[in-house]
Amino acid sequence: MRVAVLVGLLLSAGALLRADELTGFLADAKCAAAGKAGSAGHAACAKKCVEGGEAVVLVTADGKVYKIKNQEKVKGHVGAKATLEGKVDRDSIEVERGRPAE
Repeated sequence: MRVAVLVGLLLSAGALLRADELTGFLADAKCAAAGKAGSAGHAACAKKCVEGGEAVVLVTADGKVYKIKNQEKVKGHVGAKATLEGKVDRDSIEVERGRPAE
């Protein structure tokens, strides 16, 4: 009985430690706030704005915008659709890893 309870606790703890996963377009914060980001057609503009100093954000299919805490992990992929794994805290994500979205 004790072993079963211990195994159950360990499995529950593992589920809590698992990273969140979000998919969307990596865009610039300015256009995302104006509702102009979130598609492959915005890629060139997003790259230009990020080069000009705007922050990179993730825009999901439902239009939700997530700030990215560790910008250096995603700057090279601005304009692309990506799946990011990490810790989500309200409207921001600290990226652990990412991959191109399908």
